[in-house]
Amino acid sequence: MNKKKSRSGSILLIFGIFLVLSSCGKTVKKTDKKEAQKTVYASDVIPFFDHWKLVLGNGENAGIANNFENKDFFYTENDANGNWVVFKAPNAGSTHGTSNNTRTELGQTKKWYPKTANDKLTATLKVMNVSATGDARVAASHAVVVGQIHSADKHENEPLKIFYKKFPGHTKGSVFWHYEINTKGEDNSKRWDFSYAVWGDDFSVVGKTEDTYPEEPKDGIALGEEFSYEIEVKDGVMNLKFTSKNHETKTFTKNLITSDYITKADIPEQTQKLFVPIGQDGVERKEAYAGEGCFFKLGAYNQTNGKSPEVNRNWCSGAETHGGDIQKQYADGNYAEVWFKTASIKISDASVSNQGYFNKNDHK
Repeated sequence: MNKKKSRSGSILLIFGIFLVLSSCGKTVKKTDKKEAQKTVYASDVIPFFDHWKLVLGNGENAGIANNFENKDFFYTENDANGNWVVFKAPNAGSTHGTSNNTRTELGQTKKWYPKTANDKLTATLKVMNVSATGDARVAASHAVVVGQIHSADKHENEPLKIFYKKFPGHTKGSVFWHYEINTKGEDNSKRWDFSYAVWGDDFSVVGKTEDTYPEEPKDGIALGEEFSYEIEVKDGVMNLKFTSKNHETKTFTKNLITSDYITKADIPEQTQKLFVPIGQDGVERKEAYAGEGCFFKLGAYNQTNGKSPEVNRNWCSGAETHGGDIQKQYADGNYAEVWFKTASIKISDASVSNQGYFNKNDHK
């Protein structure tokens, strides 16, 4: 009788263990499936990553960013308007190439030529943060570049940089874009930018002292406010379009293959005030960017850094960097953060070279 009870008990015990193990297995599988569904990659939100390589805010080349994330620099967020791709870059850290500034930024893998181009980049975004510190007299303080055209050849200059800039204490910031001359000759140290205001002020509006700020722009863009840009280069001409709800649509045209700045007399007044006093008074080659391979860039290229303003009063901000400690910079607002909702690219086969830009080092 005891043997029968013992045998029955053993069978029940074994059966019970089997049920528990079976149940655990099913639970793990369900949990794994649920966890897998939580990860939304940037390439799920903007599905064009085969055409780009990614540089992170620590200087790392992450390559093609399909199914990739890095919680410090590049990941996705969700709000009432859907999914966004987040690009984040501190004021200081390991930088890419010879640049003084950190960036989490995509760069095209192939270059195209302005003269034969029929190429287009569009994006919708919002800037969520710019550096909390920086010398207000320095034009690049509290700014981030959110889109570019970059040359891959010779001086590797930039015919287009799209900026967002907001001073501390202001509700609204400015959106403006730059054209950088493609300097004539071998010496590129005298290159300069010319800035065009979109909404708010241009690059040249700065504080009178290190910690005083100009008047807030009335028609500016707030942090977290959406805006869009469209960059089209066709037959040597760059056409720009900027749109935002409750703001006037702005358009601009710039010839990229015929220069407006071939003599000293052509240097505009804005440049004479901003760049000429620090020795940047060059002239541009007559053909501007003709014959040079160019590529689009998109992301957060932080313009605020910790270098002393004595080095360059336009580009060196003297901002807080905590010795390069990224988490400390993030904790007290010393970083740039940009969210992209959509982006698209169109490249004509006739204008494309198979040589990727990524073998080049950005010089700034």
